[in-house]
Amino acid sequence: MRRFLRPGHDPVRERLKRDLFQFNKTVEHGFPHQPSALGYSPFLHLMAIGTRSGAIKLYGAPGVEFMGLHEENNTVMQIHFIPDQCQLVTLLDDNSLHLWSLKQHGGASELQEEHRFTLRGPPGSPPSATQVTAVLPHSSREVLYLGTESGNIFVVELPSLGVLEDRTITPEAVLHRIPEDNCNRRSCELVEALQEHPKNPDQILIGYSRGLIVLWDLQNNKATHHFLGSQQLENLYWQRDGSKFISCHYDGSYTQWPVSSDNRQPEPLENTVPYGPFPCKAISKIYWQTTKNGLPYIIFQGGMPRASYGDRHSISVIHGSQQTAFDFTSRVIDFFIIFSSDPAAEFDDPSALVALAEEELVVIDLKSAGWPAVHPPYLASLHCSAITCSHHVSNIPLKLWERIISAGSKQNVHYSSMPWPIDGGTNIAPDPPQRDLLLTGHEDGTVRFWDASGVCLHLLYKLSTVRVFLTDADPNDNMNTLGEDEWPPLRKVGTFDPYSDDPRLGIQKIYLCKYSGYLAVAGTAGQVLVMELNDEDAEHMVDHAEADLLQDQEGYRWKGHEKLKTRDGPVRFEAGFQPFVLVQCQPPAVVTSLALHSEWKLVAFGTSHGFGLFDHQQKRLVFVKCTLHPSDQLALEGPLSRVKSLKKSLRQSFRRIRRSRVSSRKRRGAAGNASEVQEANAKFDQDALQEMELAPVQRKIEARSAEDSFTGFVRTLYFADTFLRDSSRHCPSLWAGTNGGTVYAFCLRVPPAERRMDEPVRAEQAKEIQLMHRAPVVGILVLDGRSTPLPEPLEVAHDLSKSPDMQGSHQLLVVSEEQFKVFTLPKVSSKLKLKLTALEGCRVRKVTVANFGSCKTDDYSENDLAVLTNLGDIQIISLPFLKLQIRYPCIRKEDVSGIASCVFTKYGQGFYLISPSEFERFSLSTKWLVEPRCIVDVPEVTSNNHVHNKSGTENAARKS
Repeated sequence: MRRFLRPGHDPVRERLKRDLFQFNKTVEHGFPHQPSALGYSPFLHLMAIGTRSGAIKLYGAPGVEFMGLHEENNTVMQIHFIPDQCQLVTLLDDNSLHLWSLKQHGGASELQEEHRFTLRGPPGSPPSATQVTAVLPHSSREVLYLGTESGNIFVVELPSLGVLEDRTITPEAVLHRIPEDNCNRRSCELVEALQEHPKNPDQILIGYSRGLIVLWDLQNNKATHHFLGSQQLENLYWQRDGSKFISCHYDGSYTQWPVSSDNRQPEPLENTVPYGPFPCKAISKIYWQTTKNGLPYIIFQGGMPRASYGDRHSISVIHGSQQTAFDFTSRVIDFFIIFSSDPAAEFDDPSALVALAEEELVVIDLKSAGWPAVHPPYLASLHCSAITCSHHVSNIPLKLWERIISAGSKQNVHYSSMPWPIDGGTNIAPDPPQRDLLLTGHEDGTVRFWDASGVCLHLLYKLSTVRVFLTDADPNDNMNTLGEDEWPPLRKVGTFDPYSDDPRLGIQKIYLCKYSGYLAVAGTAGQVLVMELNDEDAEHMVDHAEADLLQDQEGYRWKGHEKLKTRDGPVRFEAGFQPFVLVQCQPPAVVTSLALHSEWKLVAFGTSHGFGLFDHQQKRLVFVKCTLHPSDQLALEGPLSRVKSLKKSLRQSFRRIRRSRVSSRKRRGAAGNASEVQEANAKFDQDALQEMELAPVQRKIEARSAEDSFTGFVRTLYFADTFLRDSSRHCPSLWAGTNGGTVYAFCLRVPPAERRMDEPVRAEQAKEIQLMHRAPVVGILVLDGRSTPLPEPLEVAHDLSKSPDMQGSHQLLVVSEEQFKVFTLPKVSSKLKLKLTALEGCRVRKVTVANFGSCKTDDYSENDLAVLTNLGDIQIISLPFLKLQIRYPCIRKEDVSGIASCVFTKYGQGFYLISPSEFERFSLSTKWLVEPRCIVDVPEVTSNNHVHNKSGTENAARKS
């Protein structure tokens, strides 16, 4: 029992651990999941997005981000910024109002909730009496006007959020000022819109759902004008000079109304149905923007003909003879226009349209010809096609970085060159210390390269593998092409496209060598593509090779999908990563593991049937190894044939239960007559348990049957130059770990560079290790004579790592789902192991080597294992002694997809999907931390409307 006891407390090591390890969730990358509301402050140049889960996120200039979360986790229905203030109000679907402020703390701005308030009616009144439908923050910055379903308009004081009951505008007060023959009580039900007069803050426009519009004088508490619409009202918008306003309606029409200085009954100037005469969808929001050339911009959401285009999500822009209906692939939540906010300006002169759709943010440049889209620096639609895998590469060399950016810039020629128009706040975070790439593989066969160096996850380049294969879709199809006479003039915008032409195109594994520029990607139908970076467009043949992983074994028949058909002849590729060889696994099962060694010019790949090695310099298959167990028929059914598999797994589960019950009965029967032995055993067990509590990470591991399904599934592949045959000569080797707890090791003979093209690469199996508990092998690592992990290929050649120690003995670390085990090489004798806790059902899901540097000194760093378990915990384990250093809860254990999507970086950071469209970034290191740090400068508005700039800190001091 002594060897299981926890070692004594080491204060020096504890201090060092505090200098090395610290867990922080730092920033969320990507697009907010299920957005529900949008707001914009022309004063602060900040945009706010609310979600169905109660989150609120503010965005400004790149790197300026704030996040808040309502405790209630209710849907955010509306967001309104308080004019000329660093404050905003949110309305939730539980009818509660929340006041938020940007406050200074520690030299940076933070978003804080100040007050919350729920409007309540008199006892016995129905909920509709106080159900808020419209919110108007008044320019005085002293009150909010809240329109309700009952037609009442309540006035709420700022910042206390107290109701000023004596200033409530009731339907009765409104009707009292309107001739009876024009309307009745029901005309004043449900306030649809509230708008302040742009030139006279003492007047507000009240729009009721049934079409009645009233101009209300706040000083005299009376209606000065009323306007009778014949259709159900959707929204209102004032023209800049206040002489007219626009109303939009449920029937797809909009109407201009003049506001005269006398009390004559106004008649509409013009009623327009833009896409009539057939029945049209509602226009839910409209802008009328004036320009210097006299032609206004009319911008509205909806209004499409119901019969033919009722399922389209559109925003239309009309400017003179120009008209375009921007067609979104997901529902439009809301939009706003960025225009001149200077009160002294005579015209609006709109510059950009910002539209929030359910799955992406789209910004349209209204200044440039053709109204092109603006490339967003953040809020990227990560899930434009579903993410299937991720791969992180740290510390990219500058030359490779520039070549990737150059390739990406050639793809972005159709984007506007306009600077990002939402530019509020200042990013004060330090510059990223290095260039990092996050690569995401997608269901449509694309790989996207993201700049993951800082707070903004920015798309650099998109690679498509589709051109290699024959699919139903023509890659030259242009979705934006319009016929000259097409009506309505629809134009597709945005990148979100959830539909894949063929699910077999999906990318499952990615491996990039940052030193050589070689990239390997593998897919759902057994395809492995090896690519190299080319700065120019090129047309060439892609060499094909097949790898028969079953090696013609009899009795096996693949029941899954067919392989993808390839194009004959030369294929034209854009500048960037271009495939030069395709290896097709047979059967065409999902590729489950991939490794690339760019120095030896070798690529290894594994599926549920076996693994193979391919020489991509000679374009020749070196060997294949079948790992399929004779009883493992499940591996031959493919991902789309699971009915029989489910029945079989259920049968196996019931058999296991039956076997365990029978064996437990036998054990009980054998011990039935030995009561004294039983008592002694019970006492021993109790003592042992008390001792074991001192070392909770040690446990007994359950052995698995060799007949369990998917035992041949290859989980990990690893190249190493180490001692495999004897301790005097090291050689290149390939290691493979399977789902059944088997590790295969192959000696490789790679010819020297001068004879590399003349002699073949040869491989010979040298070792086969079978773990007794048969748990899946999830990681393999070789440690050199200094107990340091072997460097990456070409890392030593680029002087970025020390040469490995080839004098001392090497060690092999095998990580299974249930334990870590160190073997000596070349004898492969067990040296050390660490078992995981059985009580919680803990299993290793992800493991990687990470380098942790001290935050106190630049002279000390160490390599440790970062481990993610199926419980969502992250454990840091020391090398080579396998001591648990620290443990952090990171992901909810119910979030299976989040755990599966997690990827660690080389320097102790990580990413995992918190939704299909968002990565959560976290850090385990005290030294490497990427988080938003920004400040919002608060312009001070004086009485004569001149704007002065004050720093946020000065402003906070002045207020206090």
